[in-house]
Amino acid sequence: MWPRQRRSSHGAWPALWLAVGAGVAGFAGAAGGWATIAASGESAGSASSAPIAPGTAAAGVVPRIPPSGARQRLDARESALRRILRRTLRHSGPASGAWVFDVSDRQVLFEARARSRRSLASNTKLFTAAVALRRLGPGTRLATVVLGDGELRPDRTFRGDLYLKGSGDPSLSRAGLRVLAQRLVAEHGIRRVTGRIVGDESAFDGRRGTRSSEYGVSREIGASLSALAMRDVISDNPAAFAAARFHDALEAQGVRIDAAPRDGQAPADARPLARVDSPTVARLVRTTLKSSSSQHSELLLKAVARARGGEGATRGGLRATGVFARRLGARPMLADGSGLSLDSRASPRSVGKLLLAMRGLPEFGAFHAALPIAGRDGTLRKRMRGTTARGRCRAKTGTRVTVSALSGYCSTRSGDTVVFSLLTNKTDPIEAKRLEDRMAAAIARLG
Repeated sequence: MWPRQRRSSHGAWPALWLAVGAGVAGFAGAAGGWATIAASGESAGSASSAPIAPGTAAAGVVPRIPPSGARQRLDARESALRRILRRTLRHSGPASGAWVFDVSDRQVLFEARARSRRSLASNTKLFTAAVALRRLGPGTRLATVVLGDGELRPDRTFRGDLYLKGSGDPSLSRAGLRVLAQRLVAEHGIRRVTGRIVGDESAFDGRRGTRSSEYGVSREIGASLSALAMRDVISDNPAAFAAARFHDALEAQGVRIDAAPRDGQAPADARPLARVDSPTVARLVRTTLKSSSSQHSELLLKAVARARGGEGATRGGLRATGVFARRLGARPMLADGSGLSLDSRASPRSVGKLLLAMRGLPEFGAFHAALPIAGRDGTLRKRMRGTTARGRCRAKTGTRVTVSALSGYCSTRSGDTVVFSLLTNKTDPIEAKRLEDRMAAAIARLG
């Protein structure tokens, strides 16, 4: 028997049920759907999903029916919570919105202007991280490979060119290239290259930045976007830069290289000689969310597009993200994978729907573990210390000049799980974050 639904804070019977199973199965099984379905607009009249049958994976929880006395006490606490949230949100101004959902009771605890799209700032990374985990897989690694176009002679001379080909590893560093050089020499004994080192970034498009920088090099990202990008390196030609660093690493191993490095594309018949792998996608997503790395999120977005079998283009990654979000009941309008563009927008309800639906997917463990923990790590390390939210709430932050966001999960004192999304535009982010912390602490105290 399902528990009786309670009224939401604005007095209407909430539409609470979210059907994920069939949509996700369709998403996972039909590659063609990626290219043909795009996210549509958020509408105040959007249809609600059908109820989830008990025991399905998408449900994620078993509804509970507390004793009547406990129910009355909980109702009183929830009413108090609504008053706190309503009063606090009033100070955020009319360009703010919130959606708060009790997973255990399948109850909308609070919503205010929850269907209006707002700039997401780095809450955009929630959508990118979710689709990367689902489409690439938490255990996948992105390889940087050395390919040879030529032959290795008995005197250990490689007659031809060596190609350094990337697949978008955002963690690639000089140390990684040194390891790659050591492996190449150890496995093949190369002592001389008669050609040159060529950097190949053809796996991705040539856009160095996002819409906010008109797709040029952006210092806000912290590195140039490229399939052969190196961590924290800004360059107009990242492929040539990486080739030069690999050239240096080989020379440090005693290899003589006759020609200067440059960028280019490996022939189709070039054969692999050595490789170095990135951390798992789960680890890359962890850096994306906990450290709010825009380079990681934008490169993962391109990698998602590449996984479809085409070019690793931002546009293809955005299309894939839109399809995935719609399958889960969310309706964002995204202009990038990081939120640097103010045109990346979604409603608090859409963000909340994404978070709620992720609980029913096998990638949820990696997704949840990647979120900053209030008062402990990531971008929330110095926030909510000394409050009930510390250690109980995991959430993604977001900050632009006039934007602040906080969305995630809280475990309440009563042991329930609450999904929430707080989005504020046209605001002072510093003051908005004080209000976000107050609201998150109020949610965590429930029980």
